[in-house]
Amino acid sequence: MGKLDDQTAIVTGGAHGLGRQFAAALAREGANVAILDIADADQAAADIGAPKGGACFGLATDVSDEASVKSAVGAALERTGRIDVLVNNAAVFSTLPLAGFADIDVALWDKVMAVNLRGPFLMVKHAAPAMIARRRGKIINIASGTAYKGMPQMLHYVTSKGGVVAFTRALSRELGAYNICVNSLAPGLTLSDSILANADHIRFARDRVVASRAIQRDGHPQDLIGALIFLASPDSDFVTGQTIAVDGGSINT
Repeated sequence: MGKLDDQTAIVTGGAHGLGRQFAAALAREGANVAILDIADADQAAADIGAPKGGACFGLATDVSDEASVKSAVGAALERTGRIDVLVNNAAVFSTLPLAGFADIDVALWDKVMAVNLRGPFLMVKHAAPAMIARRRGKIINIASGTAYKGMPQMLHYVTSKGGVVAFTRALSRELGAYNICVNSLAPGLTLSDSILANADHIRFARDRVVASRAIQRDGHPQDLIGALIFLASPDSDFVTGQTIAVDGGSINT
């Protein structure tokens, strides 16, 4: 028996990096998992499979585009008949070049906000009504410890993640009446495959971040899974509007 047997979870940005790890963990707990990503969603779903007998399927989706989001949510509902868990993970981060605030192009700023903030809003707008109808659901927004301590040369990203924390707090007040829990999971620097592919981020931040932690080691994707499953499962039914930082104690929320 898994903690999420017969439930349906949507993971945005689920084809690569942390999102893929999240999708696989939810599938191991018995959930049907819809992987939404702009590319490679079908391949990721095929690779993860359904270890507990549920369905794992991919849906090509641009979370910054409302028509794309509406279509994907509709397809997930048609396939499984329900949405129980929404993980708003899709974000622009690992591909961003380090840049001072004055050097950030306005178009890039807008792209970061479109994916990192508009994306969660559009997903909630179209997925939450299915939760409201069942008077139950879990929304997990992936934030970042940088929203609490700041990070130089990443103003667009850090600002967007601060917005995710505020989005979580406000949305929890709207959806609490329907028994829907809305929380943020805030990783520290985590050595996912996406981060490891960007040597600049590793060189710039790794040593400083590890030194800031109470538990002074690198963070790995598996370090986040326990908190993710807690927030997705009935274990957290009385937890909402909160941010859980999983970063070895670099920040205190």
